[in-house]
Amino acid sequence: MERLGETPRGLFHVKRSGSFTAELEAELEALSAAERRRACPEAAGSSRVNPVVGGTPMVSLCSNDYLGLASHPALADAAAGAAARDGFGASAARLVSGDLPAHRELEAALASFLDRPAALLFPTGYQTNLGVVTALAGPEDLIVSDALNHASLIDGCRLSRARVAIYPHADASAAARLLAAGSQHRRRLLVTESLFSMDGDAAPLGALAEAAAATDSVLVVDEAHAFGALGPGGRGLCAAAGIAPDVLIGTLGKAVGAAGGFVAGSSALRDLLVNRARTFIFTTALPPPVAAAATASVGLIAGPEGERRRSLLADRQRSLGLALAARGLVAGPPVGPILPVVLGSEARALAAAAGLRARGFFVPAIRPPTVPPGSSRLRITLSAAHQPADLDRFVAALAEVVA
Repeated sequence: MERLGETPRGLFHVKRSGSFTAELEAELEALSAAERRRACPEAAGSSRVNPVVGGTPMVSLCSNDYLGLASHPALADAAAGAAARDGFGASAARLVSGDLPAHRELEAALASFLDRPAALLFPTGYQTNLGVVTALAGPEDLIVSDALNHASLIDGCRLSRARVAIYPHADASAAARLLAAGSQHRRRLLVTESLFSMDGDAAPLGALAEAAAATDSVLVVDEAHAFGALGPGGRGLCAAAGIAPDVLIGTLGKAVGAAGGFVAGSSALRDLLVNRARTFIFTTALPPPVAAAATASVGLIAGPEGERRRSLLADRQRSLGLALAARGLVAGPPVGPILPVVLGSEARALAAAAGLRARGFFVPAIRPPTVPPGSSRLRITLSAAHQPADLDRFVAALAEVVA
């Protein structure tokens, strides 16, 4: 071990002089050689559509702030009010220090909005998926999961120790066969996203619901990218398909413009998760101001303001989709606000992202392991806050950099 000197607090900063640091540096060099090394770009400003990135004003097309609510004054006012009333940090898990008013109010608002008996909050969307899957499935169970499900669902499946069967993306017939073949298991779960985060396509929810019902399986749908932005009144693609999954998962960090995740379903589901979901039991609760901001946002989403913003988002989505399809950059009209432009190699995606940034547009390259090898891309995401003129300029810039 090597001493490098005292810190201001009187502690020695110690650096390993052996192989560990060398191993880490070798791993980083390998990532660089494969053009997969990543770093967080520095961003600033209250707008997620017009941030300052690396000191330069940009038009961002990579945020999930689909309705442009992240900087809405109603959310800031609600957060400030809750901070004055409830304090900022929750200080402990809710089973330890109790429910605060902001938590109860948000859960009631979510349950009412989705017309479900109950809802339960988690600090993040990732923790929601992890907690739900591991609480509902174990070694005696079968999970049938879409091949392109989010990493949080994949990790939940792995940690559950259940038998996991992967069906080809969006293939409801294959999912039905796997469920039918698993009748010996105690419980069968069918797990899917509704709007897929990287490809922007929708699951065949009606057919999946039929497969789950026919096999007495539990249907788990993650509406992270649809909740608030799509479906009747912003209630998601399940509502659009006319189905009510046993477990509906959503996030508060995308269209809602806040942070956190939630589960909506029966009161029995909520109570079981309170007792079994480790990511709820063993973590500090969502800060009350964040919960209050999300409650204010749900109120906006459910009202005329939400309808107006969804209409704007649909217009942006339609016009940009048509413009990109006309240039052969996307396959057809998008289902939602996610439009992937698949470029193949990491090098090509990085070059396109750099070219866009030089022209004032912020769209980082998406590379493995986020997407499969050979499918590196620009993942374009739209917001109701985007201006048509900026989108017109973006189409011209994108055509230049991928030519």
